[in-house]
Amino acid sequence: MKNLEDIITALKQFRDDREWAQFHNSKDLALSISVEAAELLELFQWKGNEDVELDRLKDELADVIAYCLLLADKHDLDVIQILQNKIKSNGEKYPVEKAKGTATKYTNL
Repeated sequence: MKNLEDIITALKQFRDDREWAQFHNSKDLALSISVEAAELLELFQWKGNEDVELDRLKDELADVIAYCLLLADKHDLDVIQILQNKIKSNGEKYPVEKAKGTATKYTNL
């Protein structure tokens, strides 16, 4: 698979082969993102900042991304476009001259 559309197609084929589309409503996809994100966080619990098993990190991150892609697809959202829009919006909220080197929220810059 070479691009995002191929990945989304493969995810949907996996889902459809199992007749799971009936369970993939927006609410449950969003809940699944949160559940998988919690599993991702658990990999870091009680450890140092970068102390993580890379194979488990890959698996949990893939789960989060997969559900995000399915939710975006359900609403006909162009993932590339919404990410580009968010990067632009964040650039406006966090101009380099104010935000460089600080973790301060944009409302407090």
